[in-house]
Amino acid sequence: MSTSWNRRDFLKFSLAAGAASGMSLTLPAQAADNTPKKGGHLKLGIDGAATTDLLDPATWISSYMMVVGCAWGDTLVRTDPASGKAIPGLAESWEGSEKSTRWVFTLRKGVLFHNGQPLTAEDVVKTILRHRDPKSRSGVVAYLSSIQSATAEGDKITLTLNESNVDFPLVLSLWNLQIQPDGGVENPNAGIGTGPYRIVKFEAGVYTQLEKNPHDWDSGRGHVASAEVIAINDASSRVAALSTGKVHFISGLSPKIVALLKNGPVTVYNTPGRGHYTLPMMVDKPPFNNNDLRLALKYAIDRQQILDRVLGGYGSLGNDFPVNQAYPLFPADIPQRQYDAEKATFHFKKSGYSGPIVLDVAEGAFPGAVDAATLFQLSAQKAGIKIDIRRQPDDGYWNNVWRNKPFCVSSWGTRLTQDLIYSLELGPTSASNETNFANPQFASLLKLARAEEDEAKRRALYHDIALIVRDEGGTLLPVFNNYLNASSNKLQGYTEDVGNDLSNGQVISRVWLNS
Repeated sequence: MSTSWNRRDFLKFSLAAGAASGMSLTLPAQAADNTPKKGGHLKLGIDGAATTDLLDPATWISSYMMVVGCAWGDTLVRTDPASGKAIPGLAESWEGSEKSTRWVFTLRKGVLFHNGQPLTAEDVVKTILRHRDPKSRSGVVAYLSSIQSATAEGDKITLTLNESNVDFPLVLSLWNLQIQPDGGVENPNAGIGTGPYRIVKFEAGVYTQLEKNPHDWDSGRGHVASAEVIAINDASSRVAALSTGKVHFISGLSPKIVALLKNGPVTVYNTPGRGHYTLPMMVDKPPFNNNDLRLALKYAIDRQQILDRVLGGYGSLGNDFPVNQAYPLFPADIPQRQYDAEKATFHFKKSGYSGPIVLDVAEGAFPGAVDAATLFQLSAQKAGIKIDIRRQPDDGYWNNVWRNKPFCVSSWGTRLTQDLIYSLELGPTSASNETNFANPQFASLLKLARAEEDEAKRRALYHDIALIVRDEGGTLLPVFNNYLNASSNKLQGYTEDVGNDLSNGQVISRVWLNS
């Protein structure tokens, strides 16, 4: 089904279902009643699913698995939705010492896994060590590589780092780090955690059934009795499912659809954040191992056009480094890179490359990805650069194309600090380093910034880091996107969270249904 909608397409399903549904549009949505209601079966239509998905948290890279994982699992540390600051999770407290190289966490007492097994400090240590092991291919291995030792004694977990990290507790809030029995070493795909819901059935790329955990240690969450997370990768199909009442909530609303919904039957959540879309170029693969070619493509993209026509203005311009004004210590004095056909032509000729550039694209990478690629193709053509767009299927895109093709499209959710996003997206040891960027100066400055407590010095370091990534990296970052999701008016309690999209993955455990 095409995602290029017009009003006629919209009316095909909205007229059939809108009157009966009784839903109304609100921007942003406001709960009619802030008192959570218990019970009910919640249905969500979420994008980013694949038939290759696993329940092993080390493998998660998509919004679908984030939602499923945050329903059945818990992390040692959580974050405050409004501020993004670290707050207790499975650890009730922690303390750093020795210049932030030694961290001691005190485990919450009385917590049970879904199988009835008590949570222990050993489970936490084994979970962390499994994700730290490069063989695990965990999406967070780069964050944990500084851990020199991890020990458990009673209800205490002691982590010793080989470098200072003043923000280290936030690392342990990342959604891949769901604590598993025995660390998930023997069976990482068991889907057993301490979260508010238990896995009933998981069919990769299709759906997940969940039921309330009767022994949930946190009584303030998990209002619905059960939930079903349905994989719907096509944007228009998600909207149709919501409008016809097949689901209560959908992710990844296309900006094109928002304009059509002003008199339509849904509630839209428009959440500014730190998420962004990229066109990663692998710097170690020809022809992208030539920095002049990379600069040519960075100047050949019309960012404002993509912001206006693909995102509908729901976002902000990107400047080829993964940090925007939402981050503390943002380097605001770095000039915004603009579309410049002359500079693009200059660098393209200087690169010595004259052939076409192949760009692999799937609509499932982000809403409007194909349209963005087409606009890029047209703006690059004016600079004498030919871009061949190669369409790829949504299913399996993140496993078969991303990090496998030298030039493709990608999207990123929020990370709460500059260190976290740089380390994940560009860290030399990160399994998610989509450009294979391995700049020694970048790595050195990032390590210094991680340990620096003086704000002015840290700001200067992040300024230099941004310039290196912008001018030498393989990241073409045209826009930062707002998060656009939608729901039936039966759904209440949705919490906008600075931590990430979909209420930082906690959408299932935070919402409730009104009859």
